[in-house]
Amino acid sequence: MTSSADYRPTRRVEGSPRVTVTRKLLPETEARMRELFDVTLSTDDRPMSRDALVAAMQTAHVLVPTVTDVIDADLIAQAGPQLGLIANFGAGTDHIALGAARARKIIVTNTPGVFTDDTADMAIALIISVTRRLNYGGRILRAGKWEGWAPSTMLGHRLSGKTLGILGMGRIGQAVAWRARAFGLNVIYHSRHRLSQAQESMFGAQFEPDLDKLVAQSDILTLHCPATPETHHIIDARRIALMKPEAYLVNTARGQLIEEEALIAALVDGRIGGAGLDVFEHEPKVDPRLTAHHNVAILPRMGSATFEGRRASGDKVIANVRVWADGHRPPDQVLDGLV
Repeated sequence: MTSSADYRPTRRVEGSPRVTVTRKLLPETEARMRELFDVTLSTDDRPMSRDALVAAMQTAHVLVPTVTDVIDADLIAQAGPQLGLIANFGAGTDHIALGAARARKIIVTNTPGVFTDDTADMAIALIISVTRRLNYGGRILRAGKWEGWAPSTMLGHRLSGKTLGILGMGRIGQAVAWRARAFGLNVIYHSRHRLSQAQESMFGAQFEPDLDKLVAQSDILTLHCPATPETHHIIDARRIALMKPEAYLVNTARGQLIEEEALIAALVDGRIGGAGLDVFEHEPKVDPRLTAHHNVAILPRMGSATFEGRRASGDKVIANVRVWADGHRPPDQVLDGLV
């Protein structure tokens, strides 16, 4: 949230605002945008080139980017004077140079909260998948190599009684903690801000102020913090070395949180139990050593991929654009990393 002092009044846009959307959205979202705005939609659903982004920002009143679009300071410097709003489709804004936007008096909005349950569900799915070796079992079955049940093969680990370490206890981290209770997991967490005693009691979570201790104590470590300069490679080679030999690392947040080369080395050497990954450091490129590893549960960035979540995100984008075009403060304004 932002204070009233952070809001910069805008002039009402006469007529329909010119809106450029960088990626293909749900049909109902695009249909509503056609009704309300002078909108340019994506037809091939591929990331826009830098030149195309520049052209859009020089003509549109509103740019609707996604996480695949890097809106850096140089790009914002080339925006036309008419661009007044960057209405991001998604909650994360680490791909947008917020300070540069603020300097140009361009408002940035996002769509917070709509993917919380979806991403938390996916984190739990990856936790189950990697600890019970679902990815490996499915691979064996599809390859026609399964020779039948045996008492000493395909063994994984029971969740009940294990310690789940949560790095980042915002909306998604809390949603994961709530779900973890149903599996009998003991929850510890590290976050910039400690929860209240009532919240800790509700989630059955214990605060660990020392991140190194959290990493060392966790049987499963799941990441739910934003990508910032401070969190880049927050799980690096040193911290991976602190993990238990049978511990698992799960990431549904941002690929840059993990030093991927160090993770791969630990997996190859058998120094950790496995990993569940929905995001990658160099995506869309994925290191083949990850896809080939027998105990890596791997997904192509599906954490927010639900009809309900994408529909709700589109609704928030439309609301932000409409309110801004009417000359008012958009409901989901973001400034300088404040979400």
